[in-house]
Order: sequence, then structure tokens, then C-alpha cells
Amino acid sequence: MPHPARPIATLLLAVNLLVVGPLMAGHDHDEIRRLRGTGQILSLETIIANHRTRHPGGQLLEAGLESEHGRYVYDLKFLGDDGVVREFEYDARTGALWHSEHEDSKE
Repeated sequence: MPHPARPIATLLLAVNLLVVGPLMAGHDHDEIRRLRGTGQILSLETIIANHRTRHPGGQLLEAGLESEHGRYVYDLKFLGDDGVVREFEYDARTGALWHSEHEDSKE
């Protein structure tokens, strides 16, 4: 049986690889650091950790930072243990869940 830390380490690596592109859409690393440093947004790690306390399980498929309706939003997509892909949008400043939806599986 694999060690429990291995899937977490693999997931973190996958998040780091997946996040670079979506997070950079319209924003550069310096701007994101500035937003975090001035308290305008929370870190992606904080958003994911808070999400996991409310919605344990599932696999993170995609994460990105977007600007919607004048505020920054983290967009997370998870594959649930039930096989359903769910999207969660969190206010990047407060961490509050702003919107969620799921994609119907088409088999």
C-alpha cells in the first residue's frame, strides 16, 4: 500500500504544474506576489486547504486565478470520488465560496 504522503506530494506537484498556466492568464508572477503581499488575495495553498476542510476527498484537476466582476476569484476544478467534476469559485481576498457547479458525466 502506498504511503499516504506520496499522493499528497504527487498532488502538490501536479497543482504546481497545472497552476502556472491558468494563474498567469492576464497576470504575471510579480503581480500575483504583490497582490498576496498587500493582502489583496489569499494564497492558492490557503484556498485549497480551506476547501479540503469543507469538501474532503476528490482530486484537484485545475486551479486558476481570474478577475471576475471587479474581484479576483480562484477557480478550482475537482474530480469527486463519485466521478463527477465540480467547479468551485472562491473570492481570492476572503476565501468565501462564491459559486459552485458540477458537470454531468456523459457515458
